[in-house]
Amino acid sequence: MPSPDVPAQPPLTRWGSSWRYVVCLLISLAVWPAYLTVRESNQDLLFVLDIALGVVAFALLPLRRRHPIAIGSATGLLAGVSVLAAGPATLAAVSAATTRKWRTVIIVGLVQLAGAFVLLYYQPTDEDVPLWLNTAINVVVISACMGWGMFIGSRRELLWTLRDRAERAEAERDLRADKARGDERARIAREMHDVLAHRISQVSMHAGALAFREDLTAAQMRTSAGVIQEQANLALTDLRAVLGVLRDPTTGEFLDKPQPTHDDIAALVAEARANGMNIDFGTSLPEDEPVPEQAGRTLFRIVQEGLTNARKHAAGTTVFVQISGTVDDGIDVLVRNPFGFGPHVSPPGAGLGLIGLAERTELVGGRLEHRQDGSMFVLHGWIPWSP
Repeated sequence: MPSPDVPAQPPLTRWGSSWRYVVCLLISLAVWPAYLTVRESNQDLLFVLDIALGVVAFALLPLRRRHPIAIGSATGLLAGVSVLAAGPATLAAVSAATTRKWRTVIIVGLVQLAGAFVLLYYQPTDEDVPLWLNTAINVVVISACMGWGMFIGSRRELLWTLRDRAERAEAERDLRADKARGDERARIAREMHDVLAHRISQVSMHAGALAFREDLTAAQMRTSAGVIQEQANLALTDLRAVLGVLRDPTTGEFLDKPQPTHDDIAALVAEARANGMNIDFGTSLPEDEPVPEQAGRTLFRIVQEGLTNARKHAAGTTVFVQISGTVDDGIDVLVRNPFGFGPHVSPPGAGLGLIGLAERTELVGGRLEHRQDGSMFVLHGWIPWSP
């Protein structure tokens, strides 16, 4: 049985109401002549009463959905006196049965049956037909009406359920698509920051030096401009790599480009030293156990972010990078640098690098924190050997 809150009944349109009333009128007109021919007394009075009560029955039909028991019972009783009300009584009975509630079906069915007996008693059409046969005919007809109404109600509920499921499926599909787009944007933003921040900070540092240094020779200026050009070209190359490998061109699925690992950290440090940074680098990891790819990639990103921040905010200082750990205890990475002093140029930033890096570290089961330790800025991360 559907709950009362389930809107299984479709709304009635003007056409839907019109053809139902036409069918009711046809049913009444089909039954009415058989009773008119057997009336012998007070025919004029019965005729007027029949029409009046039939009109009342038709007028009650618009309320049948709101009050199925009351309208179904009222039209059934009216049909016991007025043959013209037979059509409205049929429609009201079918409509009440569409609710598929046994209480409603039983009450309306019994009242409709009682109205049929009243009509047979006051206006019998054929005295040769035994009472049991008339009773059986009435029971069959009313049962058929109630059964048809329950079938219509079941079909309506099924259609409503299928429509509701389809709408829910579409809504869930849209939510999944929105989530996928959001995840994609977050991944692109994270990848672009990790890849480009390191390069752009070098461009900013050398460009800032050109802006403040007035004692540079032409050769020194050309050298600095060449470094800026080289780093800008590398940034463009990295950007193309990020945008080109995030999705497969044929399937549209995410792909993983060749990502840096623990073995690439030494090259990263060497490149930073070649660009003028002072770095004290040390590592003590088991030589017989290769660092897992996911852990190594996170280590690389932490060191890269630490060097980028030191270059932006503490240019000219010494950066201390220490990596240690075991298979059982996990991997510790520590990046320390003194706070910068004197005038320096820092590129604009929203502080999202460390936030995104912390999220990346948490995804592999690790943790990342940054703090001030005396005159030192400390970036400390721990990563499990195997997630």
